[in-house]
Amino acid sequence: MIFSGPAKPSRIGQAAMALIVAAMIVVPFFVTGEESLNLVSLILIWSLFAIGFDLIFGLAGMLSFGHAALFGAGGYALTLVMTKAGLGFMPALGCAAVVGALFAFALSIFALRVSGLFFSLLTLALAQLVYILASTKLRDLTGGLDGLPGVPRPDLFGLDFYDNRTFYYFLVAVFLVGLAVMALLRASPFGDALRAVQANDVRAAQIGYNVQRLRQCAFMISGAYAGVSGALLASLMFYISPQMLHWTTSGDVLIMTLLGGKGTLLGPVLGVGLFELLKEELSQVTQHWYGILGLIFILCTIFLPNGLAGLFAGRGRSDGGVR
Repeated sequence: MIFSGPAKPSRIGQAAMALIVAAMIVVPFFVTGEESLNLVSLILIWSLFAIGFDLIFGLAGMLSFGHAALFGAGGYALTLVMTKAGLGFMPALGCAAVVGALFAFALSIFALRVSGLFFSLLTLALAQLVYILASTKLRDLTGGLDGLPGVPRPDLFGLDFYDNRTFYYFLVAVFLVGLAVMALLRASPFGDALRAVQANDVRAAQIGYNVQRLRQCAFMISGAYAGVSGALLASLMFYISPQMLHWTTSGDVLIMTLLGGKGTLLGPVLGVGLFELLKEELSQVTQHWYGILGLIFILCTIFLPNGLAGLFAGRGRSDGGVR
């Protein structure tokens, strides 16, 4: 289903997808205040990041702590090609996707030489190296810890994308395209191959799969999603800094994915929504909100080991759906 199970769309999956699309369309009519609309926009961007991350984490079984580097690289790519090279927004967004994929390819050359915990630690080390370079050695290009202000927004069809509601609908369009592409990938033979590699990489290699190539392709696709997400976040905030490259960004997307349910299509979206809403509410109550959020995460891990999506999995297996 849309959370787990066979490849054919289930009625539950179709209804969930339709409900999400409808909710995205009507949200601006019910949300009051720019802060609330900004929060929903953040959820869309992080959801795109999370479904890309889950391709390698949930489907291919690779826990990466290097996605912050891909996320931030996409943001810097869009910012620099627009402000320095004068490129339009859509070509710049394409550049962000390419840069994210290329960074993922570069990381995979080293990280895929090992597996398991060593893979996670190596991606963490490589990502932190990128963070240090961006914040110190490359500060003339990246602005250092001060970052770069004035990140542009689209200039398309004569619409004012500096209006947050108009930009929100642009984010909805990008997210839905990304979600549709990911649904096709997960339901394709490529998605089945990744599941086979996760289940037993030795047996997958014995029956003819090129395990390393599959993992590298998944990593690059995930990197493209991260790059686009980072570019959109920079444009939303009109600002980018090396903080986007910090390992905590990778930690946040991991928590979001686990909260929603790894290995599922819409689970990460649910996790992002829960994470951002809790963050927004708790941060207004106490400065120690991250500790409370950690406690909630631990409880969810104990009592909802399959995430929020696990609540729907039992009903969905009988008739299948989008994986």
